[in-house]
Amino acid sequence: MFARTGGVWRLGLERVSALLAAIGAPQRAYPVFHVAGTNGKGSTVATLDAMLRGAGLRVGRYTSPHLVNFAERIVVNGVPMSHDRIAAWLTEWEPLLTELGATFFEATTAMALWHFADEGVDVAVVEVGLGGRLDATNIVSPVAAGVTQIGFDHMEYLGGTLSEIAGEKAGIYKSGTAAVVGDTDPSIRELLRARAEASGAHPILVTGRDWEVHDIVVDAAGTSFSLTVGGTSRRLTTPLVGQFQAHNAAVALAMLRGAGGRWAEVEARAETLLKGVWLAGRFHRAEPWLFDVAHNADGAATVVANLLAVGMPQPLTAVVCVLRDKDWRGILLAVARAAERIVVTMAPTVPASRMWDLQEVDAWAASEGLPVQRIDDFSSALAQARAEAATVLVTGSFHTVGDAMERLQVHPVAR
Repeated sequence: MFARTGGVWRLGLERVSALLAAIGAPQRAYPVFHVAGTNGKGSTVATLDAMLRGAGLRVGRYTSPHLVNFAERIVVNGVPMSHDRIAAWLTEWEPLLTELGATFFEATTAMALWHFADEGVDVAVVEVGLGGRLDATNIVSPVAAGVTQIGFDHMEYLGGTLSEIAGEKAGIYKSGTAAVVGDTDPSIRELLRARAEASGAHPILVTGRDWEVHDIVVDAAGTSFSLTVGGTSRRLTTPLVGQFQAHNAAVALAMLRGAGGRWAEVEARAETLLKGVWLAGRFHRAEPWLFDVAHNADGAATVVANLLAVGMPQPLTAVVCVLRDKDWRGILLAVARAAERIVVTMAPTVPASRMWDLQEVDAWAASEGLPVQRIDDFSSALAQARAEAATVLVTGSFHTVGDAMERLQVHPVAR
């Protein structure tokens, strides 16, 4: 499977469509909630998964990338797909994967959708991998599709402006099914609403129009907020930490309301069901360690805002590794607002083609006057940071957070 990860992304639905048709169209066996966005989609998926499971349903959850183990991507009721089943599926379908030229993500998507059908799930929650319109997951016909906050990422594939990126992500909206617009920027929100309308989606639920999030309070226990829908307000709390976690939770709730029927009944139980939400690698505390993925500057700014709101033991050192095609300068500038010291390093699982240039990073940080220390060896970077800080933030790519969790034996699935 990992041999299929080389080279550029090959977007399009032709290969995954042929693959799924050959294995029996498993994606038609259960209803699907489909989530896209630059930031917040993982939290929205985690919220839907927890609430649906809390309501007694058998839930499949497909996410990417993984932190430590490939099987984290394909989970049913909190249990990852077993390695034996992964191997058996690949053994059976490898000839077809090769014949079709299926990519890593296309093969993984097909495997996940098959596994959910084979496990008899009541519903699946599916996270878009890249973009939306041409992403392999867009083969599903969801009961509700939601787009969270839009930011700059994967611009070589999705476009150089937020409007272009939003247009690609809006490609998951489908005729006759609920569309949820979660971006809080007025111009992007209107673009997404218009794309949803053009797709024939119904109903269309838009933040700031069909619901309001206000009075957000962030502390170490999570994020509480008031949600107003149709003139009625409720005070809700999600265990996820951060101002935008209120908005992410609201998107998940809007998707349930938009889907209607039994799904809306789940949404009505939000006060209770939100308590079960949990997401590994996002403000994930295992003192003195704090793990928080930040793959773009907006994500890093959110990490810093959460740190300042909660107040972690000081001094705080950040261990950072970012992929070379990301805005690592913006990420380091954001992290420097909260960290007394930043250790830049190289996570072991970063593909050679995406390794950042630590010499360039070190020189740039010095020119900016940032408190950066370069320690190339990952284990040494973790040990040095731990020796000198009361709190160690590990941030940057999924590779960085996952590699640290593996070395420190912090399990990404078990709470």
